[in-house]
Amino acid sequence: MRALYSQTGGISIPVRFLLIYPDFLEETKHLRNIPGNYSEGLASISAVLKAAGHSVSLYHQTFMPDREEFLSAVRGFAPDIIGFSMRTTVMPFVAEMAAWLDGEMPDIPVMAGGYHPTLVPEICLALRGVDAVCIGEGEYPLRELADAWAETKTLKTDIESFYFKLPNGDIVKNPVRPLIEELDELPFPDIDLFDFKNLRTGRINTAMVMVSRGCLFSCTYCGNSQFRNVYPNRKKYARFRSPENALKVVTRILEKDSDVKFLEFRDAIFNMYPDWFYEFMPLYTKHVRLPFNCNLRFDCLDERMVRTLAEGGCYMIDIGLESGNEAFRTKYLHRTMKNDHMIEVSHWLRQAKITTCTYNIVGLPHETLSLALETVKLNARMDVDKVIANIFYPYPATQLEKTARDAGFLDASVDPNDMVQLRQPQFSRDDVLYISYRFHKLMRKYRRIFALPDKRKAARREAGLDRRVLRRAHPRALIWRWDRFRDQTMRRVKRAGAKLMPKLYLWLRNSRHRGLKK
Repeated sequence: MRALYSQTGGISIPVRFLLIYPDFLEETKHLRNIPGNYSEGLASISAVLKAAGHSVSLYHQTFMPDREEFLSAVRGFAPDIIGFSMRTTVMPFVAEMAAWLDGEMPDIPVMAGGYHPTLVPEICLALRGVDAVCIGEGEYPLRELADAWAETKTLKTDIESFYFKLPNGDIVKNPVRPLIEELDELPFPDIDLFDFKNLRTGRINTAMVMVSRGCLFSCTYCGNSQFRNVYPNRKKYARFRSPENALKVVTRILEKDSDVKFLEFRDAIFNMYPDWFYEFMPLYTKHVRLPFNCNLRFDCLDERMVRTLAEGGCYMIDIGLESGNEAFRTKYLHRTMKNDHMIEVSHWLRQAKITTCTYNIVGLPHETLSLALETVKLNARMDVDKVIANIFYPYPATQLEKTARDAGFLDASVDPNDMVQLRQPQFSRDDVLYISYRFHKLMRKYRRIFALPDKRKAARREAGLDRRVLRRAHPRALIWRWDRFRDQTMRRVKRAGAKLMPKLYLWLRNSRHRGLKK
């Protein structure tokens, strides 16, 4: 084991820090020339490190490189320290790359940070070649680590928010420092870290923006409640930049790239704090008013807020519906919004000409095919424009993962790449795949039924369609074909389209949203 450790610190020579960002999916790991995604966290870390005088480079991986390609690229950056950004689904790839580094470049310290290391730090630290993990916000811990390395060329092991693996295998667990309560104290994100023109959003004249961190709510399938709990000042977890500072974040991006015509606010819940929202939106409407989309939450929305969004240029929202059964949604997901209110909100959004895209989950612990069908039907009653039907994934350390484990729904023999991770007696894998693959088509069928003026006829047709959906067995061969088509064809077509046809996408979007500024 390399001798990398010290208890002293202080900066002398700037450190060359390499951030590695595995930005691909299992099904796209071998597809090259696919546009990548912006990471606000990495841009913020880079800004803090550069402000302290250090050098930062980004290895933005939109596909999984082979060993020699990876090692050659890393050597080209000539880093002093390497940090992996790790989400749950890329852990196997990071494990492989960290082992390559350990075999070829053992003197370069390697660390991991992000959502997955924050939730399960010891599992990540156990990976060969990983010397440290950062838990929670990484700006100040990494700055302290870089400052110490610049002085001593060793890792200082008493840095808060870090776990370190010592040469003898012992683990040093430092306490997690308080989260950054005032986001305005941070420098603006280092947007120069990314090649904007080759990002997914950049190719369609769009910029991604985040002006907040955290979330007030504790949905059981999401890691936010667990992320919140790692901090000593957890009550301050959900934070926004001041409205004025948030506007500066936006205007800096527009000054950098005059081709930006649309914005994506990727905050967890853009309307989480009404007071902030009603201060920011007039500033945005007056000084920017580019068309934008954002994430919202049903029980935080009222009619006035919808009007304000429309006046400011909001053309589309992403919003979590998740499950169509109120009792199930409350008990297992801890989401207490009412179906009647969700339908009313969808009516307001349609009146305001704001496109609605709902996020839905099927295959939840203790769910049945009948309950999943209620989710389809609620989307149809709401007459939403777009739906995303995700199959439940048990993210480590989340409350719903524990629910699934306690119920015996997690089988260690299941392939980690299987789209359906749970094995539930009341909701078979085939039924989960069936309702997921048929979600869009079924929603359209029910929507046509609910629009019939003859309510008795509509009720009969609804009951008939219910029986067909809920029959005991669905054709296994058909499900197999959907599975193969979705995995091997549909996703490749979509991603190739995003790469090859941005002009068509832009034309369609611009045609739909004419009349807004610029």
